[in-house]
Amino acid sequence: MISFTVRMRFKPEDREEIFKALQELTAASRREPGCVTYVPHVLEDDPDTVVIYEQYADQAARNAHAASEHFKQYVVGNLYQRMLDRRVENLKALA
Repeated sequence: MISFTVRMRFKPEDREEIFKALQELTAASRREPGCVTYVPHVLEDDPDTVVIYEQYADQAARNAHAASEHFKQYVVGNLYQRMLDRRVENLKALA
C-alpha cells in the first residue's frame, strides 16, 4: 500500500475554480482500479491550502493515476497552473 499527502496553496481568487477541479478530479480518481483512498481537504483556518490524502494499492496504481487523462486535465492543466507551492509527504504506516 502506498500512502501520501499532497499539500498545495492557492490564491483566494482561484478558490472556486480549484474546488470545481478537485471535485471532478476526485470523482475520476476514485474510479481508478488501484485507488484505495482519495480525499481532498482544506485547512479549517486556511481555505486556500488544500491537502489531498491518497492511497494506492501499489506503485503501478500510483503511476497509472499520474498518467491518467483526468490527472493531465485537472492537475497538470489546472491545479499546477494556479498553485503557489506544493509539497508531497510520503507516509509509512505504523500498524
